Amino acid sequence: MRTDTPSDFGTAPMLDPDSCYRALAAKDTRFDGVFFTGVKTTGIYCRPVCTVKTPRASSCLFFSSAAAAEAAGFRPCLRCRPELAPYALQQNLAHAVWQRIAAGALNDGDAERLAAEVGLSSRQLRRVLLQHFGVTPIELAQTQRLLFAKKLLQETRLPMVDVAYAAGFGSVRRFNALFAGRYGMAPSAIRRALLTTDAAVNDGLTLRLAYRPPFGWTDIVRYLSGRAIPGVEAVAQEGQGAYLRSVRIGDAVGWLRVSHLPHKQQLELEVAPALAAVLMPLLARVRSQFDLDANPSVIETHLRQDPLLAAQLQAMPGLRVPGAFDPFELALRAVLGQQVSVAGATTLAGRLVQRFGEPFATPFIGVTHHFPRAENLAAATARDIAQIGMPMARAETIRNLAQFAAGSGLNMTPGITLADAVAQLKTVRGIGEWTAQYIALRALRFPDA
Repeated sequence: MRTDTPSDFGTAPMLDPDSCYRALAAKDTRFDGVFFTGVKTTGIYCRPVCTVKTPRASSCLFFSSAAAAEAAGFRPCLRCRPELAPYALQQNLAHAVWQRIAAGALNDGDAERLAAEVGLSSRQLRRVLLQHFGVTPIELAQTQRLLFAKKLLQETRLPMVDVAYAAGFGSVRRFNALFAGRYGMAPSAIRRALLTTDAAVNDGLTLRLAYRPPFGWTDIVRYLSGRAIPGVEAVAQEGQGAYLRSVRIGDAVGWLRVSHLPHKQQLELEVAPALAAVLMPLLARVRSQFDLDANPSVIETHLRQDPLLAAQLQAMPGLRVPGAFDPFELALRAVLGQQVSVAGATTLAGRLVQRFGEPFATPFIGVTHHFPRAENLAAATARDIAQIGMPMARAETIRNLAQFAAGSGLNMTPGITLADAVAQLKTVRGIGEWTAQYIALRALRFPDA
C-alpha cells in the first residue's frame, strides 16, 4: 500500500478532509459513492456508510472514486463492499465517459476506439479522466471490471469462467492473476468466505443495486405500471410490486425482474442466466431506468425553494425521474404518445409489439415479446405501421425515428449540450420540441430538459 496523499495520484480534484471525515463519522448516506475512505493502518478502503468502527482522522485518506483508491494501493472492504455504492454522476464529459466504461466500453482495452467515439484523441481522453478521477482510462476500466467480478462472486453462483467473461476479462488466468494481485486473495477465496445465503440457494442470477435513501419505490412502480408496454413490460402487484420485462442486448436475450429491499436500501435484480455475458451493460441500464444514482438531498435542496414543489416533495420523499431501459423504445413510445392519452399510447405500443416484435418465452404472465428492432421498423412501410390504428403522418414519424436510431442517431457523443441534443432529435421529421425534450429527459438523461 502506498501512503502518499491523494494529490500524488493523477490530478483528481481535491476533497476537503474535514468535511469527508465528518460525513464518515456520521455514516451519512448522502455521501455514499461521493467519496471513499482509505485507511492507512489496514490498507482497506470503505464507503462512508461502512458499519466498522470509525478510524482516526490521521489514518484516513479520501478519494473521489474507487479507482483512485485502488491506484493508491488500497483494497476494497469486504463488509461495506464499495462495488455496491451508488455513483456520484455529474453532467460533464468525464462522467459521461465513466458511464460508458462502467457499462463495459473498455472491456476490449481499445482506448483509441473509445476516444474516437466520444470525439477526443486518446491523449485528451487520458487527460480528462486523470483530471476528474486521478486515474487513466485503463486503470479506471480495470477497477470497474474487478469490482464487478467481486460483486458476481459474492452474489451469484456463476462458474468462475463465466464471472471472468461477464466482467470483461479475456481469460480466467488473466482474471485470477489481476484479482489476486490487486486484492491479495484468489477469487475462489472471496466466494468461499462471503457467498450469501440467498445466492447459495438461487440457481438464477440475483444481484443487488444500492441507492441513496429515500427512494420513492411505490411512486416509480406506479408510474411504470401505467406506461408498461403490453407484451414487453409488466408490473406484478403482489407485495410492494415488481417490474418485469423482456431483455435483448446485442445477441443476448432473456428477462429481468426488479423488486425493492427497503431494509437494505437496495433494489434486487433477478435476470435470466442467458444474460450473464451482458451483465455490465444490463446493470447500467437498470440503474438509469430507476434513477439509482440520484442524490435526493441535493435535489430537495434546490426544489424545496419552490413553494409548490416543496409540498410535493414532502408528500412524496425520494422522488426520482425514471429513465429508459432502451432509448429507442422510450423515443418511439414518446412519438406514440403525441396528441393521445397515456392509455391510448399504451394500446398502440402493444399493437406495434404484436405486429413487429419477436415472440419470446419468459416466466412472467404478459411478458411475451421483445420490442421491435429499429432496423425492422425502418424497413417497414408507413402503410404497414399505420395499420395498428394511427394516422399516416404518425406512422411516417415512427419510420423516420427508426431510421434515425438504426443509424446510431440516439447514441449521442458524451458532453453534448441539451440544446444540441434536442436540435439533433428535431431533425427527425415529425419530432417537435416537446417530444425532443421528453426523449432528452428520460432516454438521454438531461435533468434540465
